[in-house]
Amino acid sequence: MISHPTKAQSGVLYVVATPIGNLADLSERAVSVLTDVDVVACEDTRHTQKLLQHLGLRKVMMSVHDHNERDRISQIAQHLTDGRSMALVSDAGTPLISDPGYPLVQALREQGFSVTPVPGPSALITALSAAGLPTDRFLFEGFLPHKAGGRRERLEPLVNETATLVFYESKHRILETLTLMAEAFGEDRAACVARELTKTYESFYHGTLQTVREQLLADDDQTKGEFVVMVAGNPEPATATAFDTDKLFRLLLAELPPKKAAAVIAELTGENKKALYQRALEIQGKA
Repeated sequence: MISHPTKAQSGVLYVVATPIGNLADLSERAVSVLTDVDVVACEDTRHTQKLLQHLGLRKVMMSVHDHNERDRISQIAQHLTDGRSMALVSDAGTPLISDPGYPLVQALREQGFSVTPVPGPSALITALSAAGLPTDRFLFEGFLPHKAGGRRERLEPLVNETATLVFYESKHRILETLTLMAEAFGEDRAACVARELTKTYESFYHGTLQTVREQLLADDDQTKGEFVVMVAGNPEPATATAFDTDKLFRLLLAELPPKKAAAVIAELTGENKKALYQRALEIQGKA
């Protein structure tokens, strides 16, 4: 039996997923909640206004974004205490998934308020469903740091991860990020990049990290839109000993030349000094 949407209840914050591109993806329940609530808390009032206009709605709106979210908590709590119902939306997709909302929801939960999810679109799940990569286990890493050095630091611990890795990336950094991933995971690691999901120019690029980057370079539209980058997990993860050796190398190479660092590790592990020296040069070349 299909149940019909119920009216929004007073004193409740509804976390409402909104379309990531195609407005037809807005659920019937989401429309019902947005119609009923007294206040809509949104990441960007100008962006949400367009959605509300599409629905023929005029609502009181309140901006809730990364820079003011904690300051809004008491104001939103007061609205709920006074019996108003509220919806929390982001610019696109499900709030809190690489979008504002976590401090607010956490604080309201601690204060005893009801927080109800209204599920719907999510770029993360949408991309995985059509990527052709394993989905029985995946690790969502969100956006990587802006600077290349910070991205390398985030990628290195993931080299031996066996679950599918999922990242969000912007058009400004997509090519550089794929290059860094190829360096960290190897050019032949299976990958898929999704662009402009649910929109007119939705595109999927799949193959290896190297071939996906080449596909993007050959596409005149590759620098447009938002990207979801998915990388297959490591099918042959290194042993804990090998991983620890690399970590030790990085520490020693900050203080010692490669030959000396290799000699120290050879003494500690009994591994071949010549092979360790070559590994030191490889690691130093990626620094």
